[in-house]
This record gives sequence, C-alpha cells and structure tokens, in this order.
Amino acid sequence: MSWSTAPDGTVPARPQLGEVPVYSSALASAVPVRLRASSNEAPDGLSPAVRDAVLDRLERPNRYPVLGGIDLIRALADRLDADPAEIAVADGSLSLLNYLLLSHVAPGARVVIPWRSYEAYPICVLTAGGEPVRVLNRADGGHDVEAMISAVDERTAGLILCSPNNPTGVGLTHQEVAEVLLRVPRQVLVVLDEAYLDFDDRADRPRARELVAAHANLVLLRTFSKAYGLAGLRVGYGLGHPDVITAVRKILPPFPVSALSVAAAIAALDDEAHREAIVARVRAQRSAVLDMLTAAGIPASATHANFVWMPLGPRSAALGALCADAGISTRVFEGEGLRLSLGEPGLVAALAEVLPRFAAS
Repeated sequence: MSWSTAPDGTVPARPQLGEVPVYSSALASAVPVRLRASSNEAPDGLSPAVRDAVLDRLERPNRYPVLGGIDLIRALADRLDADPAEIAVADGSLSLLNYLLLSHVAPGARVVIPWRSYEAYPICVLTAGGEPVRVLNRADGGHDVEAMISAVDERTAGLILCSPNNPTGVGLTHQEVAEVLLRVPRQVLVVLDEAYLDFDDRADRPRARELVAAHANLVLLRTFSKAYGLAGLRVGYGLGHPDVITAVRKILPPFPVSALSVAAAIAALDDEAHREAIVARVRAQRSAVLDMLTAAGIPASATHANFVWMPLGPRSAALGALCADAGISTRVFEGEGLRLSLGEPGLVAALAEVLPRFAAS
C-alpha cells in the first residue's frame, strides 16, 4: 500500500505550528541534581491525609472518575462559596487556559499577554489559532497595565494577567486588575492566572473573588501544583461566569482529571495545616535568599511567589552554570534572567557557596 505524505516523507503538521516555540527546560549538567530549584514545585511530600485518600482510590483503578470531575467541583464550590456552575477542573490550570482560548478565541484573533511572563502563554494562544500580542513588563518586572490596556483593539479576544507573575514574582494590585476590567471591552476575555496566589502576602493583592462577581468576562486560574504540593498529579481549576465555564466544559474531556488526582485534591482542600506549612517554609526561605542576594550585590525582583527572579541579562547563563555545577537546577532565560525556585531544604546553604563565587567573577 502507498501512502500520501509530505515531500520529505513525513506527515505534515498544521502550518501555524511552525511559529510555536518549544517549551524550554532546566540547564543540563553533568553533575547530578541535588536541589531542584527549576520548576516551582513544593518539595514536601504528600500529607498523611492525602496519601490515605490516594491509596484508598487506588484500590478501584478499574472504575472511571466521576463525570466532569463534579465531585471535585462541588468540594471547591463549598470551599470558595461559589456555585458549581462557576467552576471547571482539568489536569492543571494550563490545560484550562488551552480550553479557554479554544472556546473563546477565533482563528486570527489577538490575545494580549505580558512579557516576560509564563512561556506557555504564546504557545497556548498560537495553538488556539490566535495571535499573541506581547507587552513588555515594567523595569521592575511587573505588568505594564497601561500598555496592556492600550494594546487592546477591535481584533482582541483575550488578555492574560499573571499575579504573581512567573518568572519575575511581581504581583498586581487589586486596583490594577480592576482598572483592566473597567477599561477593556466586556467581550474581551480576561484571564487572571493565580498559580502562585498562596505565597502572596501583600495587603493590596487582587481580591479576585470579588472581581469575578462583578465582571462576567473575568476567569481565574488556580492550581494544586504549588502550595498544595500536587504538581505530579496535575490538578487545576478555573472560576468564572457560568456562561464562560459552560463553553469550556463543552470541549473538556469527559473525565478531565484522573480519579487519583481528584481524591488527592479533595483531601488536600481539607488539610489546611499541610498547605500552610509549605507556604510558611517558602516565605521564610524567600526572605533569607533575598537577604543573601542583597548582601552579594546581585539584583532580584520584589517577588511574592515561591521563586526569585534575578534580571542578570547576559550574565544569567554564568550563574546558571555555577548552580548546575553545584547540583542546583535553575531556569535560565538566555540574555534576560535566572529564576530560582524556593522550598528545597538545604538551598540557602548551597547558595552561600555559589553566590560569592558569582559575585567575584
């Protein structure tokens, strides 16, 4: 049998995928990784309550999860004092962003995104057939809200905010998000990615639940990957107006979250002590690391997340290499900066050996 293929003998992909960048990874090194400071995970293991819930559900792997993840949706609705119709769940908040864009961004429409921000944003927009419009951050690493509002035009279908912003860690204020919602057209979908919300201890951080109630075009994205320590189980949720959530649910898989992940997430919601311990350790280590960077004369943004951003420009790779040689994995953004994830035991002591060498180089 003969098959019709592309001229080079392969199956042709959509032409638009030629514009989609490949998601980057941590710097490779011949030295084994001792401290994972590259992926913004919580290094803490499962709490006993979550472990018990997962093992119990593992006894029935032959049975599908509840359709639509409605059991997790109901648990979240109770916790958030929300209507279940306002919530969608999936295997991570990034999956939900993909489905949000697929359901609300027509091919060729524009989506305004901050930059530098989460590198998956332009990938998601391009995958949905949209055009990402990158708006550079302010010098301090925060979103240039005025410039983002100005970038909205008649072709704009969406606008993405990230607070605290990944990778810079700088958070939006409540007033900044409110200003965006007041000034962009109501038909523009505004997505507020709050993956790192739990680590943000500012008094003026966005009161997002209040904003969702007042603006039908706002959707919040949250995750169990960070403060709940469930990154490997992949669980996230979106909160927004029922009309928006209904559209997303139409194209979600029938079982958007695995049975084990649902069991873990429901148990984690009830185990506030474990989440609070993770957050407390990260905040304490964040203060220690920022003090070390200041003492070494190394610039860092005012982070409110579980990572630190060092805008080192062309020197970023040098620090990344020193960290890699010491067994510390980091995320280097070539020519821009280095992101160091927090929470690993022993990280402060390891940095105490690396930073002086970098500062002296």
